[in-house]
Amino acid sequence: MNLSMRWLSDFVDIDAKPHDFCEAITLSGSKVEGYTVEGSEISNVIVGKILSIEKHPDADKLVVCQVDVGSGEPIQIVTGATNLTVGDVVPVAMDNSTLPGGKKIRKGKLRGVVSNGMLCSLGELGLTVHDFPNAIEDGIMVIDEDVKLGQDIREALGLNDTCVEFEITSNRPDCFSIIGLAREAAATYNLPLKLHTPVVKGTDGDVNDLLQVEVKNPELCMRYIARMVKNVKIEPSPRWMRERLRACGVRPINNIVDITNYVMLEYGQPMHAFDYKYVNGHKITVRTAKNGEKITTLDDVERNLDESMLVIADEKGPVAVAGVMGGEFSSIMDDTDTIVFESACFNGPSVRLTSKKLGLRTESSGRYEKGLDPNNTKPAVDRACELIEMLGAGEVIGGYVDVDNSDKAQRRIKLDVDWTNRFLGIDIPREQMVDYLERVGCVMDGDDIIVPSSRPDLEHKADISEEIARFYGYDKIPVTAIRGTAQGHLTEQQKFERTVSNTLLSQGLYEIMTYSFISPKYYDKIRLPEDSPLRKCVTIQNPLGEDTSVMRTTTLPSMLEILAKNYNNRNESAALFELSPEYIPTENPLPDENVQVTLGMYGEQYDFYSLKGVVEALLDVLGIADYDVSAVSDNPTFHPGRCACISKDGRDIGTIGEIHPLVLQNYGINTKVYAAKLDASALFDLRCVSKEYKPLPKYPATARDIAVLCDDALPVLDMKKAIQKAAGPILERVSLFDVYKGQQVPDGKKSVAWSLSFRAPDRTLTDEETDGAMKKVLKALDEMGAVLRS
Repeated sequence: MNLSMRWLSDFVDIDAKPHDFCEAITLSGSKVEGYTVEGSEISNVIVGKILSIEKHPDADKLVVCQVDVGSGEPIQIVTGATNLTVGDVVPVAMDNSTLPGGKKIRKGKLRGVVSNGMLCSLGELGLTVHDFPNAIEDGIMVIDEDVKLGQDIREALGLNDTCVEFEITSNRPDCFSIIGLAREAAATYNLPLKLHTPVVKGTDGDVNDLLQVEVKNPELCMRYIARMVKNVKIEPSPRWMRERLRACGVRPINNIVDITNYVMLEYGQPMHAFDYKYVNGHKITVRTAKNGEKITTLDDVERNLDESMLVIADEKGPVAVAGVMGGEFSSIMDDTDTIVFESACFNGPSVRLTSKKLGLRTESSGRYEKGLDPNNTKPAVDRACELIEMLGAGEVIGGYVDVDNSDKAQRRIKLDVDWTNRFLGIDIPREQMVDYLERVGCVMDGDDIIVPSSRPDLEHKADISEEIARFYGYDKIPVTAIRGTAQGHLTEQQKFERTVSNTLLSQGLYEIMTYSFISPKYYDKIRLPEDSPLRKCVTIQNPLGEDTSVMRTTTLPSMLEILAKNYNNRNESAALFELSPEYIPTENPLPDENVQVTLGMYGEQYDFYSLKGVVEALLDVLGIADYDVSAVSDNPTFHPGRCACISKDGRDIGTIGEIHPLVLQNYGINTKVYAAKLDASALFDLRCVSKEYKPLPKYPATARDIAVLCDDALPVLDMKKAIQKAAGPILERVSLFDVYKGQQVPDGKKSVAWSLSFRAPDRTLTDEETDGAMKKVLKALDEMGAVLRS
């Protein structure tokens, strides 16, 4: 919301610099984004009068003008304009002047003739013909108003207003108006608020004899007021109105349209003016649209309506979308003679849903959707009619059409002085609290606060306390310790996630965050089969675009997108991880959110075993041991010979491996990439929360090394499990230290060497015990086809 300080002065007299005003009103609860001063880029441009015009001696398209700028001695300016005559009053950019956009004007020569400045057009001053309808767009601006020679052009043209931009929260619809912000300013400075009651003289006749209004959906239209104006004269608005509209960011059009916009800004009440001759049957019906109905709105777009949308209709069909935009035949034309002013209060959520469905957001809908005051409709329409009479734009027909379905019950909140003081941590008397509340329009009835209908945000005594606090001054409220005991702690899930993040960070990986919304094309890039259940995903009803239209069922594409971006930005290596959810559709309305730990890396220093080492380190920190690692060859995203599944006790923990070359080709990556996806819920369930202390062994260990010959296809992990099972409890550790395939080993075979360490906690093992365990180990390996090498 933009506030014209010149317009604000109609309602409250504030003598403060813009910066001080912005700071004060922000501290009282109305956040200011900033302020601008009109024409601040214009300097040393003044009003001048053309005394003479002579042809340039050396240029057919240039003329030499003598200009009176009020300093006594005329100055000479060369121009190529053709619309000037002697006696014209024009803007003159003097030597060393500045125009919008930083353009500098200096004294110089044009084809040998001295020019001491420049005569300015509308565009060069940052204006348009909407600001000055009598000026021409492609020539020098001729000022046809009463100004003084030598006067600063900003003052002469009204280009010196200060405009303050506010960020208004959705719970304060009253502040989407000049009057609402004026009330806030008056309360902030404790100054009287000068409100004006519109006075309409009117003419003979009654609008009820000319127009009927029926509201079929009172829950969606709380109030509908109509007034009529005859003998309408369409012409430009006066300069003061155009200046105020421009300062607030609204383009002036004509007097009728400008009046509706002016009232919307001043009162915060959107209005619409219908051409009476296009209201078929002279009856307005407020109803929901019928399925299949269409309307061409003022922006010349045909829009499809449905039964959830509220419309303004006549006998033939919709003429406006309620609260959003009028139809093409509802606009004011040059031949309009009689108009109908509509001032209504529509249901905010209904207007928002309609605006969203139609993809049409307007100044009107932006206000309605926040919830407006039904009691504001009558003053607003009266103000519009008052302006009609003030500008001589027509004759107001007497009477109103007023269909009022609004709730007239007053909202009352008890003023509990002691509770408020305790709640805020202050100690002020009741009289001071009442003063603050009366500043914002509240009325006291004993201990009851009667809340104005324009303040829907005041519902509870805590809201009342906030009103008192913001005018008392947040900076005056003393700092106090929190009463009670706050027992803040991390949940087990939060501890787990921090452990995972810290472990991966300590191993040199960087954490990333990606969007949960992806494109369906991502599934093609990772080579998912057409019948893969992962392609069944939750579709977004109103996506920002096709690239964010579904919720991912796998996190791998997101990781690969980031790796590809790093690779294409010529980063030599990258090692990344992310804790993020996958969204798996279920029979319930909401999908299952399965959090995954996703890892990805590329670069010369990384290979499959680098990734496997990171995963093993993470499992070790979480206390997960005795897990299985088995080869996987049917995962289409990974290399068929360099992929493995990690599981424990029959439960899959995750997958690690090298990304398939065809997938890398889809991402434009020309180097090997390694990735892993671990199920965070499985890690959480399998983690070891408590750890046992084991004292250092008192007795020595006995070591044995063996090398066995076996089939190349026999997994080493199966051999390790057989050794552990056969050796029994005295086996302390078994580790693989060599795998050999070469000339001394037959084709299809491999030599696997193991180191075994035996120890008993209560004694020194004898050779017989160790040899017995070794015999059992060799027998178990022999049964698997692994024989001792000779």
